[in-house]
Amino acid sequence: MVKDLPGVEKEKALKKFRRELRAGLYSYLILSILEKKGELHGYAIRKELEDLSSGELVPSEGALYDILKSLKKLGLVENFWAEIGGRPRKYYRLTPLGQEVIREVRAEIEEIKRTLERLEDPRAASNI
Repeated sequence: MVKDLPGVEKEKALKKFRRELRAGLYSYLILSILEKKGELHGYAIRKELEDLSSGELVPSEGALYDILKSLKKLGLVENFWAEIGGRPRKYYRLTPLGQEVIREVRAEIEEIKRTLERLEDPRAASNI
């Protein structure tokens, strides 16, 4: 058996780790954007993600619509059609359940942020 080159192993590990880390993060960001902005179509959601992250955290178009479909299946968002400028567009908005869930998840995100800050704080490093 031929062993992968170290650079190839690193890239595989990074790709897997980033995919797992971003999966839930994208859902959280999409719900937060809809909570803040209200009703948006898919392209506008993607543009908000791009603007917020300076282009660093933007799912592919296909991934975005898969996430929206998953959030809809969970009952966290709903969609509807509206005609804007003679062109039909599918819009998304939070459901009441989505509003409840995002509030609870936000508290958990705050705890994750505090934990990461403690981890990065050199004064707290002696407690690890």
